[in-house]
Amino acid sequence: MLFRLLLLFTVVPMVELVLLLILADHTSWYFALALVLVTGIVGAALARWQGLRCVRRLQQQAAAGQVPADPLMDGLMILVAGALLVTPGVLTDVAGFALLTPPVRSVLKRRARRHWELRFRAFHPPGEPPPATPHPPRDRIIDVRVKDSDEDEPVE
Repeated sequence: MLFRLLLLFTVVPMVELVLLLILADHTSWYFALALVLVTGIVGAALARWQGLRCVRRLQQQAAAGQVPADPLMDGLMILVAGALLVTPGVLTDVAGFALLTPPVRSVLKRRARRHWELRFRAFHPPGEPPPATPHPPRDRIIDVRVKDSDEDEPVE
């Protein structure tokens, strides 16, 4: 984990800086600066637009009584995309714009789902078969009557 954080906070910014310097050397520093500014503004606007659409989908599914797992995952990816797009750099912009495209998000959602299903597989003790269906049992209704204890006791 520490190695990944080291890569994230040292190597990625250095690569981004080198790419921006190469881009500025081949074009001009005005173009490189304009590219950073334009991708930041356009990316933030796109992330906001898709984020609002995602919130509407989340509200609709919640109102319909469904678990809004897909909109939540989309929202997280759109949030990460927005952060990547406002970060100056070429690679972060490419990754951010990729996360804003629904096909890329659907592939990542499938992979994440598979990963978490394998990590959090239910444990079944040896000798006991796993349940026949992955669905929980139906709710059982328990009829309960409550008596206030002050009403039933005689007052002396």
